[in-house]
Amino acid sequence: MAKSKRVHVAVGVIQNPDGDVFISRRHAHLHQGNKWEFPGGKVEADEDVYQALCRELFEECNITVQAAAPFTAISFDYPDKQVLLDVWVVTEFDGAVRQQEGQEWAWVPLHQLDAYPFPEANQPIIERLQAQTAR
Repeated sequence: MAKSKRVHVAVGVIQNPDGDVFISRRHAHLHQGNKWEFPGGKVEADEDVYQALCRELFEECNITVQAAAPFTAISFDYPDKQVLLDVWVVTEFDGAVRQQEGQEWAWVPLHQLDAYPFPEANQPIIERLQAQTAR
């Protein structure tokens, strides 16, 4: 059976002034449903990753990104889907962050992220975020 095309996803690690990050729970019917995630979505053919990040975070979280920097890129193969997570840290934004799509959401200190079940592809993001704060 042929594998499907890799899905390119722009992911935003949104940090508040206290250093907490914004996460939300995926809807049950979606791939990796009921797990927690950093917001973001597919990079469309006519946009670069930063444009996709800004669009997705406006649509999902009601914010306008003012400052973001590339953090890491993770290629991961699930049995049923392949993803390329292009992860950016968002440190400045306009608007009050909230989940626009009806999902449960939370601001979580980095050291508490392990208490939330994330998709396997997200584990390297969490480990790298926690390693940076441990320094």
